[in-house]
Amino acid sequence: MPERVLVIDIGKTNAKAAVVETAGLAQIDFIARPSRVLPGPPYPHADTEGIWAFLLDAIRALHARHRVDAISITAHGATAALLDTEGALALPVLDYEYPGPDALATAYDAHAPAFAETGTPPLPGGLVVARQLFWQFATFPEATARTAWILPYPQYWAHRLTGVLATEATSLGCHTDLWNPAARDFSSLVDARGWRRLMPPLRRAADRLGPVTAEVAAATGLDPATPVHCGIHDSNASLLPHLQSQPAPFAVVSTGTWVVAMAVGGRAAGLDPDRDTLMNVNAFGDPVPSARFMGGREWELTRPDPLPEPAPVGHLLARDLFLLPSVVPGSGPYPQRAAQWIGPAQTSPAERTAALSLYLAMMTATCLDLIGADGPTLVEGPFARNALYVAMLRAATARPVLLPAPGSTGTSLGAALLALPAPPPARPQPAAVPPPDPALAAYAARWRELVARP
Repeated sequence: MPERVLVIDIGKTNAKAAVVETAGLAQIDFIARPSRVLPGPPYPHADTEGIWAFLLDAIRALHARHRVDAISITAHGATAALLDTEGALALPVLDYEYPGPDALATAYDAHAPAFAETGTPPLPGGLVVARQLFWQFATFPEATARTAWILPYPQYWAHRLTGVLATEATSLGCHTDLWNPAARDFSSLVDARGWRRLMPPLRRAADRLGPVTAEVAAATGLDPATPVHCGIHDSNASLLPHLQSQPAPFAVVSTGTWVVAMAVGGRAAGLDPDRDTLMNVNAFGDPVPSARFMGGREWELTRPDPLPEPAPVGHLLARDLFLLPSVVPGSGPYPQRAAQWIGPAQTSPAERTAALSLYLAMMTATCLDLIGADGPTLVEGPFARNALYVAMLRAATARPVLLPAPGSTGTSLGAALLALPAPPPARPQPAAVPPPDPALAAYAARWRELVARP
C-alpha cells in the first residue's frame, strides 16, 4: 500500500495538489491556485496550460517534501477535452458557464435522449456535456474533424500524466447525456452522433492507468514507476468514503461552488428534470439520485464583506426577513425564480448573513427532499463549518445531520482512496449536530410557505 498519495484536485474555483498520508488517511500538505478562465478566442475556456505548469511545480515541491508513492485525480464535472491524434487539444476546454451552446439548444433538444434514459436534466449553457459537444462539432467543423478522442476532465489530466487514454463512469454519468446509468453503457445519443468511436476504453475510477511519463518524472523528480489512477468526478470523490463506511440509508451533501446532494438507499422518488435533479453514478458504477444548486457561488455573490456574526434566528422571524430563491437562476430546485428579499427595506450585515445561511440550508433541504433522502445527512466541505447552516439543515429535514471529523473526508481524501486496497484505514466517527432551536423549525415552515406562493 502506498504511504503517501498525491491527489490532483481540479475544482471550478481552485486547482490543488495535495498529499494524503494513508496510515491515518489525513491530508498533510497542499498547494493551490485559482482555476482561471481565459476569455478566448474561440470561447471562454479553462487555462489548461497554466494549470499544467502549476501542477508540475506543485508535484515537484510536494514530492521533495514528502516522497509520494502514487497519484490520484479528481475534477469537476460538465467538462470534456477533445484531443487530436497527437494527444493535443483539438479545441480549448470549454468553460461550462459560457452560454454559447444555447444558440443550438432547440436543435440539440431534438436529438437529446430522454431523461429516463440518462438521468440528465435540461440545463443551460454547457452544463450538459453532450450539449457542449453538439455545439462544438457544429460550430468548429475543422477543429472537430481533427478530434480523435473525447475525454472526461479527470481523465484528461490522467492522460497528460501517463499518455494513457481512458473514460470513466462517474464523470460520464454526471449530467452529460452521454451515459445510460441503468445499462452501464453509453447512451443512444453517443451512437446516433457517431461518438462511440471517439470514446477511449472504459476504466474504473481506481484502475492504475500506468506510470508517469518520462517527461513528467524528469520535470517533477517522481520515481518513473509512480502509478497514476484513473480518477473520479469530484462529488463522487466526496461520496466514496461514506459508501465504504456508512450503512444505508444516508445522504451526502458535498459543498463547494456547487452544493450536490446525493441519496444512498433512500425513499423512492421520481426525479424531476425541471428542478435540477439528476442521476449520478458512483465509483462502483451504481446510480445515485442527486440534486444540486450553485450554493458556493450564491454565498460569494451575496455574503457581506467583512462577514459579521449572524443575527439570531428569532430576530429574523420577528423582522420577517427571508431570502427566497434563486440567487443563481437557471439551475437548482427553483431554476425559473429570481432571488427576492422579503422583509424590511433596511437590513444589517448580521441579518443578511443569517438569512443567507438559512436560505442555503433550505435550498439544500429542498434538494434532499426531491431525491427521497433518508437517514442521516453527512455534510462535506466549507458549509460544514457554518454552524447556522447545519443547524437549519437539521431542523428543516427533521433527520440527523453528521459532520465528519476535520480532515477526515473531502474530495482529496476520497480520491486518495482510489489508490488504496479495501478496506481503507479506520476514520474518526462523524459528530452529530445537536437538536435545533425551535425557532429554526418555525423559520423553515415560514420559508416554505413563502416559496410556495405563486
